[in-house]
Amino acid sequence: MPLALLALAIGAFGIGTTEFVIMGLLPEVADDFGVSIPTAGFLVTGYALGVMLGAPVMTALGTRVSRKRMLMLLMGLFIVGNLFSALAPAFSVMLIGRVVASLAHGAFFGIGSVVAADLVAPDKKAGAISMMFTGLTVANVVGVPLGTLIGQTAGWRLTFTIVAALGVVGLLGIVRLVPDMPRPEGVRLRHELAAFKNVQVLLAMAMTVLGFGGVFAAITYIAPMMTHVAGFADGSVTWLLVLFGLGMVGGNLVGGRYADRALMPLLYVSLGALAVVLALFTFTAHHKVLAGITIAFIGALGFAAVPPLQKRVLDQAHAAPTLASAVNIGAFNLGNALSAWLGGLVIAAGFGYTAPNWVGAALAAAALLLAFLSAALERRESAPSAVVAGATPAGQRTAVHH
Repeated sequence: MPLALLALAIGAFGIGTTEFVIMGLLPEVADDFGVSIPTAGFLVTGYALGVMLGAPVMTALGTRVSRKRMLMLLMGLFIVGNLFSALAPAFSVMLIGRVVASLAHGAFFGIGSVVAADLVAPDKKAGAISMMFTGLTVANVVGVPLGTLIGQTAGWRLTFTIVAALGVVGLLGIVRLVPDMPRPEGVRLRHELAAFKNVQVLLAMAMTVLGFGGVFAAITYIAPMMTHVAGFADGSVTWLLVLFGLGMVGGNLVGGRYADRALMPLLYVSLGALAVVLALFTFTAHHKVLAGITIAFIGALGFAAVPPLQKRVLDQAHAAPTLASAVNIGAFNLGNALSAWLGGLVIAAGFGYTAPNWVGAALAAAALLLAFLSAALERRESAPSAVVAGATPAGQRTAVHH
Protein backbone atom coordinates (compact mmCIF):
# COMPACT_ATOMS: atom_id res chain seq x y z
CA MET A 1 0.00 0.00 0.00
CA PRO A 2 1.42 3.45 -0.92
CA LEU A 3 2.49 5.92 1.79
CA ALA A 4 -0.11 8.39 0.56
CA LEU A 5 -2.71 6.24 2.32
CA LEU A 6 -0.96 7.05 5.63
CA ALA A 7 -1.59 10.76 5.08
CA LEU A 8 -5.26 10.06 4.36
CA ALA A 9 -5.49 7.84 7.46
CA ILE A 10 -4.01 10.60 9.65
CA GLY A 11 -6.60 13.04 8.37
CA ALA A 12 -9.30 10.44 9.00
CA PHE A 13 -7.98 9.94 12.54
CA GLY A 14 -8.32 13.65 13.31
CA ILE A 15 -11.81 13.82 11.78
CA GLY A 16 -12.96 10.74 13.68
CA THR A 17 -11.61 12.13 16.94
CA THR A 18 -13.31 15.51 16.64
CA GLU A 19 -16.62 13.90 15.61
CA PHE A 20 -16.95 11.57 18.62
CA VAL A 21 -14.86 13.15 21.41
CA ILE A 22 -17.46 15.86 22.03
CA MET A 23 -19.87 13.21 23.36
CA GLY A 24 -17.60 12.59 26.34
CA LEU A 25 -16.98 16.30 26.98
CA LEU A 26 -20.54 17.65 26.87
CA PRO A 27 -20.75 18.16 30.69
CA GLU A 28 -17.49 20.15 30.75
CA VAL A 29 -18.47 22.30 27.76
CA ALA A 30 -21.96 22.89 29.17
CA ASP A 31 -20.54 23.98 32.55
CA ASP A 32 -17.99 26.29 30.94
CA PHE A 33 -20.54 28.11 28.82
CA GLY A 34 -23.36 27.94 31.36
CA VAL A 35 -25.77 26.01 29.12
CA SER A 36 -27.79 22.86 29.70
CA ILE A 37 -26.68 19.40 28.52
CA PRO A 38 -29.47 19.28 25.89
CA THR A 39 -28.31 22.65 24.57
CA ALA A 40 -24.71 21.45 24.48
CA GLY A 41 -26.02 18.47 22.49
CA PHE A 42 -26.49 20.83 19.54
CA LEU A 43 -22.71 20.52 19.11
CA VAL A 44 -23.33 16.88 18.14
CA THR A 45 -26.44 17.56 16.04
CA GLY A 46 -24.87 20.56 14.31
CA TYR A 47 -21.85 18.51 13.32
CA ALA A 48 -23.97 15.69 11.88
CA LEU A 49 -26.10 18.12 9.88
CA GLY A 50 -22.96 19.87 8.66
CA VAL A 51 -21.60 16.56 7.36
CA MET A 52 -24.83 15.76 5.54
CA LEU A 53 -25.05 19.18 3.89
CA GLY A 54 -21.35 19.78 3.45
CA ALA A 55 -20.60 16.51 1.66
CA PRO A 56 -22.40 17.36 -1.61
CA VAL A 57 -21.76 21.12 -1.47
CA MET A 58 -18.01 20.93 -0.84
CA THR A 59 -17.58 18.12 -3.36
CA ALA A 60 -19.48 20.10 -5.98
CA LEU A 61 -17.26 23.12 -5.35
CA GLY A 62 -14.23 20.86 -5.69
CA THR A 63 -15.06 19.69 -9.22
CA ARG A 64 -13.02 22.61 -10.60
CA VAL A 65 -9.75 21.80 -8.80
CA SER A 66 -7.48 18.76 -8.55
CA ARG A 67 -8.35 16.17 -5.90
CA LYS A 68 -5.08 16.71 -4.02
CA ARG A 69 -5.66 20.45 -3.80
CA MET A 70 -9.23 19.88 -2.65
CA LEU A 71 -8.02 17.50 0.10
CA MET A 72 -5.57 20.20 1.22
CA LEU A 73 -8.33 22.83 1.31
CA LEU A 74 -10.61 20.50 3.28
CA MET A 75 -7.91 19.83 5.90
CA GLY A 76 -7.38 23.58 6.17
CA LEU A 77 -11.09 24.02 6.81
CA PHE A 78 -10.92 21.27 9.44
CA ILE A 79 -8.03 23.00 11.21
CA VAL A 80 -9.81 26.37 11.24
CA GLY A 81 -13.04 24.86 12.59
CA ASN A 82 -11.29 23.10 15.48
CA LEU A 83 -9.30 26.23 16.35
CA PHE A 84 -12.62 28.12 16.46
CA SER A 85 -13.90 25.52 18.91
CA ALA A 86 -10.75 25.62 21.04
CA LEU A 87 -10.72 29.43 21.32
CA ALA A 88 -14.49 30.04 21.35
CA PRO A 89 -15.45 32.85 23.76
CA ALA A 90 -19.14 31.86 23.61
CA PHE A 91 -21.21 28.75 22.93
CA SER A 92 -22.49 30.14 19.62
CA VAL A 93 -18.93 30.58 18.37
CA MET A 94 -18.07 26.99 19.30
CA LEU A 95 -21.16 25.79 17.46
CA ILE A 96 -19.98 27.68 14.38
CA GLY A 97 -16.57 26.07 14.76
CA ARG A 98 -18.14 22.61 14.93
CA VAL A 99 -20.15 23.25 11.76
CA VAL A 100 -17.11 24.63 9.92
CA ALA A 101 -15.08 21.51 10.84
CA SER A 102 -17.94 19.24 9.81
CA LEU A 103 -18.08 20.72 6.31
CA ALA A 104 -14.75 19.02 5.59
CA HIS A 105 -15.85 15.60 6.87
CA GLY A 106 -17.98 14.12 4.09
CA ALA A 107 -16.02 15.58 1.18
CA PHE A 108 -12.69 14.46 2.70
CA PHE A 109 -13.81 10.85 3.01
CA GLY A 110 -15.61 10.95 -0.32
CA ILE A 111 -12.71 12.40 -2.32
CA GLY A 112 -10.22 10.46 -0.21
CA SER A 113 -11.97 7.18 -1.10
CA VAL A 114 -11.63 7.97 -4.80
CA VAL A 115 -7.96 8.95 -4.40
CA ALA A 116 -7.20 5.85 -2.31
CA ALA A 117 -8.83 3.58 -4.89
CA ASP A 118 -6.91 5.24 -7.74
CA LEU A 119 -3.58 4.73 -5.98
CA VAL A 120 -3.71 0.91 -6.17
CA ALA A 121 -4.47 -1.92 -8.57
CA PRO A 122 -8.15 -2.68 -9.31
CA ASP A 123 -8.13 -5.80 -7.14
CA LYS A 124 -6.92 -3.82 -4.10
CA LYS A 125 -9.30 -0.86 -4.17
CA ALA A 126 -11.45 -1.89 -1.20
CA GLY A 127 -8.32 -2.64 0.82
CA ALA A 128 -7.00 0.86 0.09
CA ILE A 129 -10.31 2.43 1.12
CA SER A 130 -10.28 0.43 4.36
CA MET A 131 -6.74 1.63 5.10
CA MET A 132 -7.97 5.22 5.02
CA PHE A 133 -10.99 4.35 7.16
CA THR A 134 -8.64 2.65 9.64
CA GLY A 135 -7.79 6.17 10.79
CA LEU A 136 -11.45 6.71 11.65
CA THR A 137 -11.76 3.42 13.52
CA VAL A 138 -8.47 3.83 15.43
CA ALA A 139 -9.73 7.26 16.51
CA ASN A 140 -12.44 5.49 18.49
CA VAL A 141 -9.85 3.27 20.22
CA VAL A 142 -7.15 5.87 20.89
CA GLY A 143 -8.18 9.41 19.95
CA VAL A 144 -11.59 9.59 21.62
CA PRO A 145 -10.61 8.03 25.00
CA LEU A 146 -7.40 10.10 25.19
CA GLY A 147 -9.18 13.25 24.07
CA THR A 148 -11.88 12.69 26.68
CA LEU A 149 -9.28 12.10 29.40
CA ILE A 150 -7.31 15.22 28.44
CA GLY A 151 -10.48 17.29 28.26
CA GLN A 152 -11.67 16.13 31.67
CA THR A 153 -8.30 16.70 33.36
CA ALA A 154 -6.65 19.60 31.51
CA GLY A 155 -9.65 21.28 29.88
CA TRP A 156 -11.68 20.59 26.77
CA ARG A 157 -10.04 23.50 24.92
CA LEU A 158 -6.71 21.62 24.95
CA THR A 159 -8.43 18.62 23.36
CA PHE A 160 -9.60 20.64 20.38
CA THR A 161 -6.22 22.35 20.09
CA ILE A 162 -4.56 18.94 19.83
CA VAL A 163 -7.15 17.85 17.23
CA ALA A 164 -6.33 20.98 15.20
CA ALA A 165 -2.63 20.02 15.43
CA LEU A 166 -3.51 16.56 14.09
CA GLY A 167 -5.13 18.34 11.17
CA VAL A 168 -1.85 20.17 10.51
CA VAL A 169 0.02 16.83 10.46
CA GLY A 170 -2.57 15.41 8.07
CA LEU A 171 -2.30 18.48 5.83
CA LEU A 172 1.51 18.22 5.66
CA GLY A 173 1.19 14.51 4.90
CA ILE A 174 -1.14 15.21 1.99
CA VAL A 175 1.22 17.89 0.65
CA ARG A 176 4.25 15.58 0.78
CA LEU A 177 2.85 12.11 0.10
CA VAL A 178 -0.31 12.33 -2.03
CA PRO A 179 0.58 12.56 -5.75
CA ASP A 180 -0.76 15.47 -7.74
CA MET A 181 -3.57 13.64 -9.48
CA PRO A 182 -5.15 15.90 -12.12
CA ARG A 183 -8.85 16.45 -12.23
CA PRO A 184 -10.39 14.01 -14.72
CA GLU A 185 -11.00 15.70 -18.05
CA GLY A 186 -14.56 16.16 -19.16
CA VAL A 187 -16.06 15.58 -15.70
CA ARG A 188 -18.47 18.34 -14.72
CA LEU A 189 -21.00 18.71 -11.94
CA ARG A 190 -23.81 17.50 -14.20
CA HIS A 191 -21.85 14.30 -14.81
CA GLU A 192 -21.44 13.79 -11.07
CA LEU A 193 -25.17 14.40 -10.52
CA ALA A 194 -26.01 11.89 -13.24
CA ALA A 195 -24.74 9.09 -10.99
CA PHE A 196 -27.83 9.53 -8.82
CA LYS A 197 -30.02 8.33 -11.68
CA ASN A 198 -28.49 4.89 -11.16
CA VAL A 199 -30.80 2.77 -9.01
CA GLN A 200 -27.84 0.72 -7.78
CA VAL A 201 -26.14 3.85 -6.40
CA LEU A 202 -29.30 4.81 -4.53
CA LEU A 203 -29.72 1.27 -3.19
CA ALA A 204 -26.13 1.25 -1.93
CA MET A 205 -26.70 4.55 -0.13
CA ALA A 206 -29.93 3.26 1.38
CA MET A 207 -28.01 0.21 2.64
CA THR A 208 -25.50 2.60 4.20
CA VAL A 209 -28.22 4.56 6.02
CA LEU A 210 -29.99 1.47 7.34
CA GLY A 211 -26.96 -0.72 8.05
CA PHE A 212 -24.95 1.91 9.88
CA GLY A 213 -28.14 3.16 11.51
CA GLY A 214 -28.52 -0.30 13.01
CA VAL A 215 -25.14 0.08 14.73
CA PHE A 216 -25.81 3.50 16.21
CA ALA A 217 -29.33 2.71 17.33
CA ALA A 218 -27.65 0.64 20.05
CA ILE A 219 -24.40 2.57 20.55
CA THR A 220 -26.06 5.98 20.96
CA TYR A 221 -27.72 4.73 24.15
CA ILE A 222 -24.85 2.55 25.33
CA ALA A 223 -24.23 4.60 28.51
CA PRO A 224 -27.70 4.31 30.09
CA MET A 225 -28.05 0.73 28.80
CA MET A 226 -24.80 -0.42 30.40
CA THR A 227 -25.20 1.49 33.68
CA HIS A 228 -28.91 0.88 34.30
CA VAL A 229 -29.30 -2.58 32.74
CA ALA A 230 -25.91 -4.32 32.87
CA GLY A 231 -24.88 -2.68 36.14
CA PHE A 232 -21.58 -1.14 35.04
CA ALA A 233 -20.17 1.88 36.85
CA ASP A 234 -20.29 5.20 35.00
CA GLY A 235 -16.52 5.17 34.50
CA SER A 236 -16.68 1.83 32.70
CA VAL A 237 -18.51 3.26 29.70
CA THR A 238 -15.26 4.67 28.26
CA TRP A 239 -13.67 1.21 28.20
CA LEU A 240 -16.78 -0.34 26.73
CA LEU A 241 -16.49 2.18 23.91
CA VAL A 242 -12.85 1.11 23.49
CA LEU A 243 -14.14 -2.45 22.98
CA PHE A 244 -16.51 -1.08 20.37
CA GLY A 245 -13.62 0.74 18.73
CA LEU A 246 -11.44 -2.37 18.67
CA GLY A 247 -14.28 -4.23 16.99
CA MET A 248 -14.52 -1.41 14.44
CA VAL A 249 -10.81 -1.67 13.60
CA GLY A 250 -10.96 -5.45 13.15
CA GLY A 251 -14.17 -5.37 11.14
CA ASN A 252 -12.90 -2.59 8.89
CA LEU A 253 -9.70 -4.51 8.08
CA VAL A 254 -11.61 -7.73 7.38
CA GLY A 255 -14.10 -5.84 5.22
CA GLY A 256 -11.31 -4.26 3.22
CA ARG A 257 -9.59 -7.62 2.74
CA TYR A 258 -12.60 -9.53 1.44
CA ALA A 259 -14.67 -6.84 -0.31
CA ASP A 260 -12.39 -7.01 -3.34
CA ARG A 261 -12.96 -10.78 -3.56
CA ALA A 262 -16.64 -11.23 -2.69
CA LEU A 263 -18.36 -7.89 -2.16
CA MET A 264 -22.01 -8.89 -2.10
CA PRO A 265 -21.52 -12.11 -0.07
CA LEU A 266 -19.60 -10.03 2.48
CA LEU A 267 -22.55 -7.64 2.72
CA TYR A 268 -24.98 -10.54 3.17
CA VAL A 269 -22.91 -12.01 6.00
CA SER A 270 -22.09 -8.75 7.80
CA LEU A 271 -25.59 -7.25 7.62
CA GLY A 272 -27.33 -10.52 8.46
CA ALA A 273 -25.05 -11.24 11.40
CA LEU A 274 -25.39 -7.64 12.57
CA ALA A 275 -29.19 -7.96 12.68
CA VAL A 276 -28.91 -11.16 14.73
CA VAL A 277 -26.32 -9.76 17.16
CA LEU A 278 -28.33 -6.58 17.73
CA ALA A 279 -31.41 -8.64 18.52
CA LEU A 280 -29.37 -10.77 20.94
CA PHE A 281 -28.03 -7.62 22.61
CA THR A 282 -31.47 -7.12 24.11
CA PHE A 283 -30.74 -10.19 26.25
CA THR A 284 -26.93 -10.05 26.62
CA ALA A 285 -27.20 -6.44 27.86
CA HIS A 286 -28.24 -7.88 31.24
CA HIS A 287 -24.86 -9.62 31.73
CA LYS A 288 -21.57 -7.69 31.98
CA VAL A 289 -19.28 -10.14 30.19
CA LEU A 290 -21.75 -10.98 27.43
CA ALA A 291 -22.57 -7.29 26.99
CA GLY A 292 -18.89 -6.44 26.46
CA ILE A 293 -18.46 -9.24 23.91
CA THR A 294 -21.61 -8.18 22.07
CA ILE A 295 -20.48 -4.55 21.88
CA ALA A 296 -17.22 -5.60 20.24
CA PHE A 297 -19.14 -7.75 17.71
CA ILE A 298 -21.47 -4.85 16.86
CA GLY A 299 -18.47 -2.67 16.06
CA ALA A 300 -16.83 -5.43 14.01
CA LEU A 301 -19.90 -6.37 11.97
CA GLY A 302 -20.98 -2.77 11.44
CA PHE A 303 -17.60 -1.69 10.08
CA ALA A 304 -17.04 -4.88 8.07
CA ALA A 305 -19.78 -3.45 5.84
CA VAL A 306 -18.16 -0.01 5.42
CA PRO A 307 -15.49 -0.81 2.75
CA PRO A 308 -17.87 -2.91 0.59
CA LEU A 309 -20.61 -0.27 0.80
CA GLN A 310 -18.21 2.53 -0.15
CA LYS A 311 -16.71 0.44 -2.96
CA ARG A 312 -20.20 -0.49 -4.16
CA VAL A 313 -20.97 3.20 -4.63
CA LEU A 314 -17.65 3.79 -6.40
CA ASP A 315 -18.23 0.82 -8.72
CA GLN A 316 -21.77 1.80 -9.62
CA ALA A 317 -20.88 5.49 -10.13
CA HIS A 318 -17.56 4.69 -11.85
CA ALA A 319 -17.94 7.34 -14.55
CA ALA A 320 -18.18 10.19 -11.99
CA PRO A 321 -17.71 8.75 -8.51
CA THR A 322 -16.56 11.71 -6.40
CA LEU A 323 -19.90 13.29 -5.49
CA ALA A 324 -21.62 9.94 -4.98
CA SER A 325 -18.78 8.80 -2.73
CA ALA A 326 -19.03 11.96 -0.62
CA VAL A 327 -22.82 11.79 -0.37
CA ASN A 328 -22.49 8.20 0.83
CA ILE A 329 -20.40 9.51 3.75
CA GLY A 330 -23.30 11.84 4.53
CA ALA A 331 -25.54 8.76 4.42
CA PHE A 332 -23.58 7.28 7.34
CA ASN A 333 -24.40 10.38 9.38
CA LEU A 334 -28.02 10.32 8.25
CA GLY A 335 -28.14 6.75 9.58
CA ASN A 336 -26.71 7.96 12.89
CA ALA A 337 -29.32 10.70 13.20
CA LEU A 338 -32.23 8.47 12.12
CA SER A 339 -31.36 5.65 14.48
CA ALA A 340 -30.72 7.96 17.43
CA TRP A 341 -34.15 9.51 16.91
CA LEU A 342 -35.92 6.16 16.56
CA GLY A 343 -34.07 4.75 19.59
CA GLY A 344 -35.11 7.75 21.65
CA LEU A 345 -38.72 7.26 20.60
CA VAL A 346 -38.91 3.67 21.85
CA ILE A 347 -37.23 4.59 25.13
CA ALA A 348 -39.61 7.53 25.62
CA ALA A 349 -42.52 5.17 24.87
CA GLY A 350 -41.55 3.15 27.93
CA PHE A 351 -40.02 0.08 26.28
CA GLY A 352 -36.80 0.37 28.27
CA TYR A 353 -33.15 1.09 27.55
CA THR A 354 -32.65 -2.14 25.57
CA ALA A 355 -35.45 -1.34 23.12
CA PRO A 356 -33.14 0.54 20.68
CA ASN A 357 -31.44 -2.80 20.01
CA TRP A 358 -34.62 -4.09 18.37
CA VAL A 359 -34.74 -0.89 16.29
CA GLY A 360 -31.15 -1.52 15.22
CA ALA A 361 -31.88 -5.15 14.35
CA ALA A 362 -34.83 -4.08 12.19
CA LEU A 363 -32.72 -1.45 10.38
CA ALA A 364 -29.91 -3.95 9.70
CA ALA A 365 -32.43 -6.53 8.45
CA ALA A 366 -33.92 -3.92 6.11
CA ALA A 367 -30.41 -3.18 4.78
CA LEU A 368 -29.93 -6.92 4.15
CA LEU A 369 -33.17 -7.06 2.15
CA LEU A 370 -31.96 -4.13 0.03
CA ALA A 371 -28.70 -6.00 -0.59
CA PHE A 372 -30.64 -9.00 -1.92
CA LEU A 373 -32.79 -6.67 -4.04
CA SER A 374 -29.71 -4.92 -5.44
CA ALA A 375 -28.11 -8.25 -6.40
CA ALA A 376 -31.33 -9.51 -7.98
CA LEU A 377 -31.68 -6.37 -10.11
CA GLU A 378 -28.05 -6.66 -11.15
CA ARG A 379 -28.53 -10.28 -12.25
CA ARG A 380 -31.65 -9.37 -14.20
CA GLU A 381 -29.88 -6.48 -15.97
CA SER A 382 -26.93 -8.68 -16.97
CA ALA A 383 -29.03 -11.66 -18.11
CA PRO A 384 -30.01 -10.37 -21.60
CA SER A 385 -26.41 -9.52 -22.48
CA ALA A 386 -25.30 -12.96 -21.30
CA VAL A 387 -27.88 -14.62 -23.56
CA VAL A 388 -26.75 -12.57 -26.55
CA ALA A 389 -23.10 -13.29 -25.82
CA GLY A 390 -23.86 -17.01 -25.58
CA ALA A 391 -25.89 -17.04 -28.80
CA THR A 392 -23.30 -15.38 -31.02
CA PRO A 393 -20.66 -18.11 -30.93
CA ALA A 394 -23.33 -20.75 -31.56
CA GLY A 395 -24.55 -18.87 -34.60
CA GLN A 396 -21.02 -18.59 -35.90
CA ARG A 397 -20.44 -22.31 -35.45
CA THR A 398 -23.67 -23.12 -37.34
CA ALA A 399 -22.65 -20.92 -40.23
CA VAL A 400 -19.28 -22.62 -40.47
CA HIS A 401 -20.92 -26.08 -40.39
CA HIS A 402 -23.18 -25.31 -43.32
